[in-house]
Amino acid sequence: MTASSAVTTGTLVVPDARLYYEVRGSGPLMVLAGAPMNAAAFAPLAEQLATTNTVLTTDPRGHHASPLNSPDRDSTAAARADDLARLITHLDAGPAVVFGSSGGAVSALALTQNHPDLVTTVVAHEPPLRELLPDADAQRARTDDVIATFVGGDVLGAWRKFFAQADIPIPEAVFEQMFGGERDPRQVASERSWFTHEMAHTTAWVPDPPLLRSVPTRVIVGIGTDSTGQLCDRTSRQLASALGLDPVLFPGDHVGFVDDPVAFAARLREVLDEP
Repeated sequence: MTASSAVTTGTLVVPDARLYYEVRGSGPLMVLAGAPMNAAAFAPLAEQLATTNTVLTTDPRGHHASPLNSPDRDSTAAARADDLARLITHLDAGPAVVFGSSGGAVSALALTQNHPDLVTTVVAHEPPLRELLPDADAQRARTDDVIATFVGGDVLGAWRKFFAQADIPIPEAVFEQMFGGERDPRQVASERSWFTHEMAHTTAWVPDPPLLRSVPTRVIVGIGTDSTGQLCDRTSRQLASALGLDPVLFPGDHVGFVDDPVAFAARLREVLDEP
């Protein structure tokens, strides 16, 4: 492992992949998990939380600095959960509070089901669990269409369909800024891995509510205050209902922790401190 200022970086060899990770701060372990979102996206939030916690972030398998041994291998929720379990065990600092966002929330829930001894509290922030929805069949068809559009070579068309399915409005000017012009090759490779080897598995994952209710882990379902009516608002509310929980509101939208990490960290601490 190598240290750079307050950030310690490392690589852990796991089955079929090498996982890049970052560690900040000291205190009880907190894991921030995304999929496909990588460690860099969580860095501002991690900096806020590292004043009171040891914070672990990682590039999920197949993305950025966490290459797969075989680039054509699929990334499943179970595999990513095992990766998180191995990282927590490797650091020998668990059990951990695990915050997962979007696909990372699916990974975190799978971790809780498969390795409950490693998780004290899981915060599942807007997991895209389409199979919980009344219109799951239609959503499944839309996901298949998004993937087929990408595989067919229409990258921008696939992104447009993706955001339309997610009910996230993206102004055309912002869309062009995000996806037009010269693009980072690693981001392009991450995008390809997400569309072709990860999205279908993530959105098809089905939680086990009785199991999640039975484990000693505290389960919190989070929703952004600005996500009302979006796909992940609906899936999160369905999950909370299945678990007999009230969803917990966090600042911003689906990526509120990126837009305002200070406010988001404060809210996360507040939620975790509640009995």
